[in-house]
Amino acid sequence: MMPPPAPVAGPTQRVRQIRGPQSALTDFLASHNINANQIRQDANARRAAALAAEDGASEDDAATPPTAPEPARRKNESKAQEKKRKLEEEKAIAKIKASKRFQRQRREYNSDDTDEDEHARAIFEESMAPIPGQMENCEICGKRFTVTGYSRAGPDGGLLCPKCSKDLDKEEGAAKKKRKVAHTNKRRQIQSNLLDGIYPGAKDLVTLCVETLAKNVDMADDFGDLPAPLVDRLAAILAKKRLMNPETLNLFLRPGADTVTIYEGAKLQPDDYIRIFQIVPTVKNLRIRNGVQFKNKVMDHLLGTTVNLESFSIHGANLIDDERWNSYLSEKGQNLKALKVYYTDGHFGDEQIELLPIACPNLERLKIEHNQKVTDTGLSHIAKLSTLQHLGLEIYKDTSSKPYVEILEAVGPNLKTLSLSTVHYIDDSVLEAIHDNCQNILKLRITDNEVLTDAGFAALFTNWYNPSMDYVDLHKCRHIDAAVPRDNPDGIGFGSLGFEALMAHSGSTLRHLNVHSCRHISLESFERVFAEDKLYPELKNMDLSFCQQVNDFVVGSIFRSCPALKTLKVFGDFGVKDVRVPRGKILIGMPNALGMQIEGGQEAEE
Repeated sequence: MMPPPAPVAGPTQRVRQIRGPQSALTDFLASHNINANQIRQDANARRAAALAAEDGASEDDAATPPTAPEPARRKNESKAQEKKRKLEEEKAIAKIKASKRFQRQRREYNSDDTDEDEHARAIFEESMAPIPGQMENCEICGKRFTVTGYSRAGPDGGLLCPKCSKDLDKEEGAAKKKRKVAHTNKRRQIQSNLLDGIYPGAKDLVTLCVETLAKNVDMADDFGDLPAPLVDRLAAILAKKRLMNPETLNLFLRPGADTVTIYEGAKLQPDDYIRIFQIVPTVKNLRIRNGVQFKNKVMDHLLGTTVNLESFSIHGANLIDDERWNSYLSEKGQNLKALKVYYTDGHFGDEQIELLPIACPNLERLKIEHNQKVTDTGLSHIAKLSTLQHLGLEIYKDTSSKPYVEILEAVGPNLKTLSLSTVHYIDDSVLEAIHDNCQNILKLRITDNEVLTDAGFAALFTNWYNPSMDYVDLHKCRHIDAAVPRDNPDGIGFGSLGFEALMAHSGSTLRHLNVHSCRHISLESFERVFAEDKLYPELKNMDLSFCQQVNDFVVGSIFRSCPALKTLKVFGDFGVKDVRVPRGKILIGMPNALGMQIEGGQEAEE
């Protein structure tokens, strides 16, 4: 068959026809040890072996290429078969030569017609599969079967029998399902990151490096001179993945350091905590979460060392008894400036708080959360901490308003942050004490209350000499009535009056606002607060979940009035249905088929 004509050069393309004793394509093949003749001989050998197997030869004979494959094949072929075979070969070779890839190689290496024919035939013979109708051995099971046009290739390039093909199809189907699950897990990871404050988008180089190190932390010997903030980020990542163990702990114990942070200590034993004080005797700030095994043995060792902590935050150490706490506060409390005690269950009660004013004269920050032992009697002793600047309390026993008022009257003028969580039954007298005594509050949290009134909140934020705040959390301050939850004749909870007074007082500097479940804020109040002439330039995070009057118009007004807003949560706000989210802002909890999170795109700005 005559070779197809060479492609004609277009007006912007010039075909260079350089000819000589040997073409560039031949040189290229030779430089890569590719010999067209050798390829042809190998293909003929394989073809002859298959033909011998068809004639009844044994599999061992068929697997051994004969010395003269081409004559043997032609001898066993009829003229009709030979003519059909040659016609199919010519069609296949012409198709190869007409392919774009082959033409591109031809132009690149400026090959002549002879080289084209040889190269195309070599490609055909190398990749030629057994012809349908002939017999072949299955690559996997070795069984003889008849090749058809639907026979599929195996992992190593051979052909598979119908049974093995079906088995491979099933495996590939399972792999596709696994990939789908992996995609779902990726989406869930995105949502998890979002709730952790990690927003979608390209990550910076530092974040990628830290995450890569966290994935391969078992291969690290030490962190070298890695800055303390990055070490802290690594500790947080390992904690989330539950990878903090006695081996990885060694990476965070850096001799000479003054801060040790363990975000997840559930897998550590008492001896591991003791090792902290042995390797890092200079530690001044110790923060441990889920320190279940930080118990009496560890506290005894700490009492016997020269370590004097200035900041001690312990979470979940419910095996330290009151006697050890008394010993620690009496012997090591003089240097303490910050003490945070979380989840101690039946330990650390009124007796220990009574010791604080005497044993810890320099205490500036006190946080006692998820405590089941402290009562009104213990709370009253906090009023004696004259140096206190930051106070956080979450007491699970029912407490009254009196001790809180005593604390605010005594230390209120110095307080910069005040957090009163799960205070179910304190009344408006506490709000009055905050208004009259606190003039430096930057962060205020009062949550889970069913007694405080809307008028009391409005009075707190009206004519208050305290500067504008940047963090306010008043979630779940609302009226509770199982029979008629929407009726609120006494104005219980944080409602419209308090909301408008708060935004008038602190709206210019507020960065974080949480009024989750404050369902008595009216639609008119939302519209007035976020009207066209209102602007809240610093507000970045807002939680309006389960505020029943929030709708599309309110959300759109919020996006307009809060240009710096990053995240808005609207769980349970069923009036939000079809709001347009500006680019760069995130709406979480929209109850529709799009999912819990929507990030605005370019079209929302147009």
